[in-house]
This record gives sequence, structure tokens and C-alpha cells, in this order.
Amino acid sequence: MKELVEFIVKNLVSNPDAVEVREEAKDRETVYIVHIAEEDFGKIIGRSGKVATAIRTVVRTSAKKNGKHVFVKFEK
Repeated sequence: MKELVEFIVKNLVSNPDAVEVREEAKDRETVYIVHIAEEDFGKIIGRSGKVATAIRTVVRTSAKKNGKHVFVKFEK
């Protein structure tokens, strides 16, 4: 899953070297915290959060196929 998140985000930003994905496992769920450059933050969030929602949907759907619960957070 971490590779999927990295792949999607790195292909959307203009500074892919600044993308860092951290994985935090809790009881039955996994949280992916994505750090991106401040100038790319608007590209990832999108208008009204549509791009971020789409990324979360793709990752969550992929994880459900494997029986996992996944959340994605974006930080500067």
C-alpha cells in the first residue's frame, strides 16, 4: 500500500523528491502520513479536496480487497 500511495502522489506533484510517506499501524488499521512540499500542497488537495478524496478512495478500495482498513493524511 505504501508504494501505491507514493506512486500516486509523486506523479501529481512537481517536486517528487520531497514526497515522504510514513506508515503507522494501529490495532486493525493503517495510517499513511504523506509529507509533501508546501508549494505542492494545493495540487494534492485540489479544489474542494477532490484530488485528496480521490487518492484516499483509490487507496482505501485497494486495501479493502486485502481485508485492511487504511487512512491517508496529508501534511506539509
